[in-house]
Amino acid sequence: VTTLCLITIGTPLAWWLSQSNHFFRNFVEPIVALPIVLPPTVVGFYLLIVFSPYSLPGEIWQSLTGTSLAFSFSGLVVGSIIYSLPFYVQPLQLAFSSLRHELIEAAATLGAGPTDRFFNLIVPLCRRGFIIAICLSFAHTVGEFGIVLMIGGNLPDETRVLSIALFNHVEALDYERAHLIASGLLVFAFTMLFTLYSLDRHWHKSSMGGPR
Repeated sequence: VTTLCLITIGTPLAWWLSQSNHFFRNFVEPIVALPIVLPPTVVGFYLLIVFSPYSLPGEIWQSLTGTSLAFSFSGLVVGSIIYSLPFYVQPLQLAFSSLRHELIEAAATLGAGPTDRFFNLIVPLCRRGFIIAICLSFAHTVGEFGIVLMIGGNLPDETRVLSIALFNHVEALDYERAHLIASGLLVFAFTMLFTLYSLDRHWHKSSMGGPR
C-alpha cells in the first residue's frame, strides 16, 4: 500500500523538484529529506502529535471516519509514506534531472502530448531510477522500527509488522522465531541489493555499448 501511494505522490513531486526553479523548491527539498537525518523517534513523536484528535488534521480525520489516525493501520500507512518519501523521491529526482531535454522537446514537436511523453518516453528512459526508488522505499518501509512502534503501536493483525514481531520474540527470549524473522529479512535485503547492483552493472554495460 505504501509503495503504491509513494508512486502516486512521489513521482510528480520528484519531477517538480527536478525541473522547477521555483523559490519554494528550496524549502520543499530539505523537508522531503528530513526523515533521512532525523532520528526516527523524533519523526514518530511529531507524527503522533499531528495524528492526535486534538490537532487539526487528526480532528478532521476523526470527524470524517470516526476513527483516530494514531495507533491504526491508516495512520501507519500515512507515517510510512512520510518517512519513506525521500528514499523514493531522491533516486527518481536524480533520474529526471539527467534527462536530455532535446528528446522531450523533439517528442513535443512531433505532436506527443504531456501524458504520452511521460509514459512512452520519460518512464522508459528513467526505468533505472524508478526501479531503484521502488526497491529502496519498499525495503525501508519493511525494515522501519522506531516510527512504526511510536505511531502504530503493537496491535496484532493491524499494526504489528515484521520488525515489531522480531522485537517481541527477542523480548520474550524466543530466539528461534526471532532468528527465523531476522534471517528472512537479511535474505530479503541481500537479494534486493544484489539484484539492484546486478541491474546497475547491466545498465552501465548497455550504455557503454556492451562488454569489451
